[in-house]
Amino acid sequence: MILSGDPPRGRTLALLLTVIFAGLALAPFLFPGMAALNVAAKICYFVVLAASYDLLLGYTGIVSFAHTMFFGIGGYGAGLALYNFGPSWSSIAVGTAAALVLAVALALVIGLLSLRVRAIFFAMITLAVGSAFAILASQLSSFTGGEDGRTFRLPEALRPGFQVLNSPVAVNGRVLTYYLVFFSSLILFLLMLRVVNSPFGRVLQAIRENEFRAEALGYRIVIYRSIANCLAAAAAALAGVLSALWLRYTGPAVTLSFDTMLDILLMVVIGGMGTLYGAVLGATIFVLAETYMQSLMAVVSHASLPLLPRLFDPDRWLLWLGVLFVLSVYFFPFGIVGRLRKRH
Repeated sequence: MILSGDPPRGRTLALLLTVIFAGLALAPFLFPGMAALNVAAKICYFVVLAASYDLLLGYTGIVSFAHTMFFGIGGYGAGLALYNFGPSWSSIAVGTAAALVLAVALALVIGLLSLRVRAIFFAMITLAVGSAFAILASQLSSFTGGEDGRTFRLPEALRPGFQVLNSPVAVNGRVLTYYLVFFSSLILFLLMLRVVNSPFGRVLQAIRENEFRAEALGYRIVIYRSIANCLAAAAAALAGVLSALWLRYTGPAVTLSFDTMLDILLMVVIGGMGTLYGAVLGATIFVLAETYMQSLMAVVSHASLPLLPRLFDPDRWLLWLGVLFVLSVYFFPFGIVGRLRKRH
């Protein structure tokens, strides 16, 4: 792969990644309509978010429940800058820079103060910090908009009314926003892939496998884990910026919800921990299932067969989604990527 020297190592995996890449790259032309484009954009920034969490969980062995906090910092940074300073590129730049500084500073403080303790205590500390940040964002309604969040405008070139080409498939500001999200997500993913395949990434994996041996070799475990925490926080914050730009909205329900934290964890586990390619597959499968499963169940429930209407009632889609994820974890204990690479 570009920059990393880490190919997918498997024909089936390479084919799946190629199909996902081509589908996302050509989404505005292959899948007309805003509903499909919303799904494609959501997959893009969730790939970055899941990959950044895999940098912690899969490569470093750190369980954090504050990852959505950094995602929210990015969303609020860009959103509040656009809301308060107006729809300009400079507002996006200022908001993104402020979000990165805050996210990295918080990650560094949390890492240096908490990564010396046992893993379970670090998880509990991050859960407390993430919950406190979510409550703070909801309470500071005069600044953050409270539970309602903030809606804002984008620069003119990113607005739906901005026309670039008058073709059978209109290329407007919304399409430009999508490609901003797509290419930014692609670059961030490739950079993270390079990080985990660098000497620094190898040290992280060594710490994950045996921290006592890594420390005996002279590596400062707390320093390496803190740097990994900062890198993951920065990537998550940038994913939050992309989410805010696409949705033109930021709020606690979108970026700071604990449900989002569970979604990220499921994406990483289903795709395969310790393989950034797993974040791509996990995010794609999860977002598609979350979006279209209820509609598919509605079609099946109308079949003229006994029990099907009750079993596949669209209102039970969350139940079946949970069943599918339990089965995927059971049959793919090392994730989809782990199983595909094992077959290679």
